[in-house]
Amino acid sequence: MVKKVWNLFYREIGGLQKAALILALSSVASALFGILRDRLLAGNFGAGKSLDIYYAAFKVPDFVYILSLSVVSVNALIPFFLEKAGVSQEQAKRFFRETLTFYLIAIILLISLAYLLIPHLSGFVAPGFSPEEEAQLNLLSRVLLLSPLFLGLSNLISSVIQSYNRFIIYALSPIFYNLGIIFGIVFLMPRFGMSGIILGVVFGAALHALVQVPALLKLKVFPLPSLKINFGESWKIAKLSFPRTLGLGISQLIQIFITATASLLTAGSIAVFNLSFNLQSVPLAVIGMSYSVAAFPTLARLFVNNQKKEFLEQTIIAVRQIIFWSIPVSAAVIVLRAQIVRIIFGSGQFGWQDTRLTAAAMAVFAFSIAGQSLIVLFVRAFYASGKTWKPIWINLASAVFIIASVPFFIKLFKSYDFISSFFEIVLRVGDVAGTDVLALPLAFSLGTIMNTVLLFLSFQKEFGDVWPSVKKSFFEVLRASLGMGVVCYFSLGILDDIFDINTFLGILSQGLISSVLGVTAWLIILLLLRNKDLFEIITAVKQKFWRTPVIAPEPENLDR
Repeated sequence: MVKKVWNLFYREIGGLQKAALILALSSVASALFGILRDRLLAGNFGAGKSLDIYYAAFKVPDFVYILSLSVVSVNALIPFFLEKAGVSQEQAKRFFRETLTFYLIAIILLISLAYLLIPHLSGFVAPGFSPEEEAQLNLLSRVLLLSPLFLGLSNLISSVIQSYNRFIIYALSPIFYNLGIIFGIVFLMPRFGMSGIILGVVFGAALHALVQVPALLKLKVFPLPSLKINFGESWKIAKLSFPRTLGLGISQLIQIFITATASLLTAGSIAVFNLSFNLQSVPLAVIGMSYSVAAFPTLARLFVNNQKKEFLEQTIIAVRQIIFWSIPVSAAVIVLRAQIVRIIFGSGQFGWQDTRLTAAAMAVFAFSIAGQSLIVLFVRAFYASGKTWKPIWINLASAVFIIASVPFFIKLFKSYDFISSFFEIVLRVGDVAGTDVLALPLAFSLGTIMNTVLLFLSFQKEFGDVWPSVKKSFFEVLRASLGMGVVCYFSLGILDDIFDINTFLGILSQGLISSVLGVTAWLIILLLLRNKDLFEIITAVKQKFWRTPVIAPEPENLDR
């Protein structure tokens, strides 16, 4: 029995639907642990200054991690590894060892430089912090610099594992990452305070990498640092990765700018932004990341084999499935926002005012959930084709829009009562202080939607029409999702008179029954419309994908 479970973890998975389902299930598990993590944080600290410092402490280490992706970007390494393994296993191993060595040298230099610069950067990250708060920010940020080291190693390992379509063990990594943070909150925080939580983050990052090591041993590609480095190949990887790294760096600069702006607003604004962002990111991880990660090795192989038609078809399938899941999730989040936030965060120091403001911010984010998911897919599709610079200019344009929009929207909220009143009435936060924080998710969502549209048009221009193949599905899912939203909305009103929503059980029952009725309406409408994607998913679920025969390793399928 133990052997069967062990083999299941390392079994090769073929097919987009099956791989995406596995990644989605693991993403759900990881998201649940992530929700528990945030619930513990919110319950212990509330949406206040302590959580503001906690989230701000990640900004510089996150930027260091993004810089490290120039060496260990999964999107860049997989095509290189596939090419080497297509020649011989020995070449693949040598490439792996040399890349590991180059990464260790680069990350140690980056961490050392960041350690020295953090005191000088904290004023840019959080200009609204007091000297005492800034000192704590510096300490936490320096400890967190160990995380990029382990997460980069994890990326390097997972690039090999994904090349062999071993998605299950790769998918466990985020779960162990969150377990490490939870360990820090429960066991280390009582003794070391906020520093204990940060130590838990570092421990989780180490687990993120370590859980994948047995897969390397089983594949017989476990590397040791090499005394020789092929700088020519390292430069090729960095050159290919640079546009993607630059794109992620731009996204991180947006986060830093938003954090800096939020530090100047009401205390707890950074916490509200991050808690709501993390919640709306759950469907992004479950839907967008699952399909894009599952599709990437196949897209890379198809493009290498010059199968352009099949490349486009695989991308269209992933687009349709992302649309199928993300639009109804957005509708549900918008309608059920208060119930979701209260059930998840409603404990300890996290009060009703925190709940309402976080729920309103999450609703604004929800309008761009589909866009965020599609961006992940299109960027990976461009990367699989080697056209890494295509999405960078689009990311840059959307970043400029977001950064310019943040102060503009904050000024509108503060200067024009009718604008702030509109959002406060629609989102039901009229009597809550600090609603100007809603300008942050508003700017982010509008910039994300712009990014999605531009990427979509650029992809069509480069590879062929996508819209004709997804248009019918898009409007069917949109109609069904609107129907679901209406059912959920009126169900909440009816159930409000039945359950005591001032209790956890009451608000859970109200939200759960409303969501069940809404999903039922959504399914009925899709069945009446005879939606193609629904029937494809039903077929995929019926198949016992865990008994799928092992196919040949991806690299050996390349026509070299």
